[in-house]
Amino acid sequence: MNEQSKDLSASVAASMMRGFDQTMGVRLISASRDEVILEYQVDERHLQPYGIVHGGMHCATIETACSTGAGLDALENGLAVVGVENHTSFVRAVRAGTAIRVTAKPITRGRRSQLWEATARDDQGRIVATGRVRLLCLQPGTDLAGQPVRAPGGTLSNPEGR
Repeated sequence: MNEQSKDLSASVAASMMRGFDQTMGVRLISASRDEVILEYQVDERHLQPYGIVHGGMHCATIETACSTGAGLDALENGLAVVGVENHTSFVRAVRAGTAIRVTAKPITRGRRSQLWEATARDDQGRIVATGRVRLLCLQPGTDLAGQPVRAPGGTLSNPEGR
């Protein structure tokens, strides 16, 4: 990956961390096409009625980490990705005040789909959740929920002509 691609990758990864992730306090620590690391500090926003992290928070951060890495990989081919399956297992209950680090790595990266795996660990290094996310690779202009998919950089055209 050349320097221009690295700059674009960093910009794209940073732009992915908005909306839900920003609202929930998820921070991007590092991101590449080979590994993504996210962190968040558990607080009241993340808890279910029993005072532990809501399973949806684990699902969401695992999906964010996997989608970010898959998106950076797809970026090199002028493609976009969308998650089609998220299987997350909750291993250990976590309460407010705990720092969580989510690390995602690819299992397989094909032309049409990717499979990523992520592990969430607490600040003592214990596994709190694990998950796998399958993602579909999309060509720019493909219809997604009634709107065309945009190529990296926000255009409908594919810079490599694929």
